[in-house]
Amino acid sequence: MALSLPAVVLCLSIHEAAHGGMASALGDRTARDAGRVTLSPLAHIDPFGFLCLLLFGFGWARPVPVNISNFKNRRWGMALTAIAGPLSNLLTAFVFFCLYIVAGTFIPGTFGYVVMRFCLVVANMSVGLGVFNLIPVHPLDGSRVLDAFLPFSWSLKLQKYQSVILLVFVVALWFGWLDGLMAAVSNQIAGWALRFMGILL
Repeated sequence: MALSLPAVVLCLSIHEAAHGGMASALGDRTARDAGRVTLSPLAHIDPFGFLCLLLFGFGWARPVPVNISNFKNRRWGMALTAIAGPLSNLLTAFVFFCLYIVAGTFIPGTFGYVVMRFCLVVANMSVGLGVFNLIPVHPLDGSRVLDAFLPFSWSLKLQKYQSVILLVFVVALWFGWLDGLMAAVSNQIAGWALRFMGILL
């Protein structure tokens, strides 16, 4: 629990700050003006979403405000803003897998073990948060990305079944049916980190 609490805060804060940062880069300063382009957890944490991520490995933070009318291309602006969150988590996982290797190589004793465990918790939580939010179901980020590729009429039809589809995915996560996918993504990113650190070290 001592390792999981700060890990959850970090993962959620990075995710939401990435949304706000991407929106700002694309011309929408709504999130920046609201103080959401920050790693401060006080700006992002939703208590219930925080608890779900801590207990079940998936969760959410307070939605970042976005005004799509400020984007030059509304559809792609929203899609890029949405995907920035999950991609930031996958990048975070890569960084913390690298730090895990560094800690195991250079930090001896009990402190080194604690650092390694924390890095592993952050990396795995980041993978879980990133993969879960890429599921193309509203209100998850993946739905915004899918909307950029689907005709508008198809998006409207799909929205009728969003709640049912989301429930199916939540049940799948609850019973561990997506554990294989999470493990595959985690192993792939860990493998990249291992090769990268092998070159550096």
